[in-house]
Amino acid sequence: MKKQIMLAGLTLALLSTGAHAADSAQVSATKHANLLGYTKFPQRDGEALYKAVCAGCHMPDGKGGTGAGFYPALADNGNLAAWAYPALLILNGSKAMPSFRAEMDDEQITAVVTYIRTKFGNKYDDPVPPDELKALREAK
Repeated sequence: MKKQIMLAGLTLALLSTGAHAADSAQVSATKHANLLGYTKFPQRDGEALYKAVCAGCHMPDGKGGTGAGFYPALADNGNLAAWAYPALLILNGSKAMPSFRAEMDDEQITAVVTYIRTKFGNKYDDPVPPDELKALREAK
């Protein structure tokens, strides 16, 4: 019970002060702002992005989960053999997964795609070609 009260208090604190954490004009100008006022994720490396953005659904070990929805495993996932597959999912979303097109730039997408393709038992180390990723983003 004490833990629930602390979590509720933290949630209220974030809700009441989150909009003031960033420039209020920037927050009101976009529908993509999160509770802390970010319109872009601040993390730059793949591991940090995965932990901050992806692990909540795909789990810290990449094994996915079920519950309120189905979150596919990234661990030992043959679908990751082609870098474009996870890049397109991150850009455009699919089913319960939201699009992160507005929140991540090409360098961040490259970083997180590279991370998931080389971790969790995956051994796909061919690089993400920047010009091809840019083309995917522009194709919408």
